[in-house]
Amino acid sequence: MTVDGIEQIAVIGAGLMGHGIAQEFACAGYRVLMHDVTNEHLETARTQIENNLGVLAENGVIAKENIAPTLQRIQTATELSAVAENADFVVEAVTENLALKQQIFQELDAICPPHTILASNTTALMPSQIGVKAKRKGQILNTHYFNPPYLIPLVELIRSPDTSDETVAVTFDLLTAIGKTPAIIEKEALGFVGPRLQAALIREAFAIVEQGIASAETVDLVVRNSFGRRLSVAGPFEVFELAGWDLVLAAFEELYKDLNSSSDINPLLQQMVESGKLGVKSKEGFYNWTDDKIQELRDRMNRALIQQAKDV
Repeated sequence: MTVDGIEQIAVIGAGLMGHGIAQEFACAGYRVLMHDVTNEHLETARTQIENNLGVLAENGVIAKENIAPTLQRIQTATELSAVAENADFVVEAVTENLALKQQIFQELDAICPPHTILASNTTALMPSQIGVKAKRKGQILNTHYFNPPYLIPLVELIRSPDTSDETVAVTFDLLTAIGKTPAIIEKEALGFVGPRLQAALIREAFAIVEQGIASAETVDLVVRNSFGRRLSVAGPFEVFELAGWDLVLAAFEELYKDLNSSSDINPLLQQMVESGKLGVKSKEGFYNWTDDKIQELRDRMNRALIQQAKDV
């Protein structure tokens, strides 16, 4: 199969990531069938998509006249067979539950046409784990989007040892065609690339706060106003190539000894969860959150991401 043979997309799970993924394919002109377990979830997703499109139109990213046709290209159903039986490409975006994902892939394997590619938007699970009960192992891979998927261009493509080169190539071409930036991860590993890098950063951030080196607010201030700005335009290898690896080696010879390298969860993180300080969802974490502050943060992030999308 080639990318030209893909006409219908199925998205399984209409939550935080699923509705944004469906939106992107519909914006690119594909017919999209979106599945979730209740009609209420699907209606909420359609409302979110309409709101997202409205914001993009207001900021000149898309034309207002394209909103209605995009919404018309998205159909919904609570029956898995209704969305998958004629799908050419499937993206699963349900909760991070391995047993559930394995069950869904087993069902999709039985329902979908023989040529259909099955992709999972998992954050950390490996494709060989998710597709273990499916027969078409050569047509299974991960497509890991970043939130919000309609504003963050990168999608990590993770192949298992059984994933065929054709599956990777078709998926790469499809994502490129809808305006994404796919990155092929050649070897499956827990967390892939993006989540592993983020995990290393937040591990050190927790250690800094726990050891009293700086507050959470100061850590955020430092990242936002220093290397965070550089990393939006150049990756870590590019940045340090400019500095020179001899200088990097000299700087890190002592620093590395003092960095957190524990394989255990930081006790401060454990304490935060046990005390119910979960962040925005509980309105208390390292910060105290009101509805206005939550919206202010989301607006600040979205404005920056929308501006980046316009600049591309």
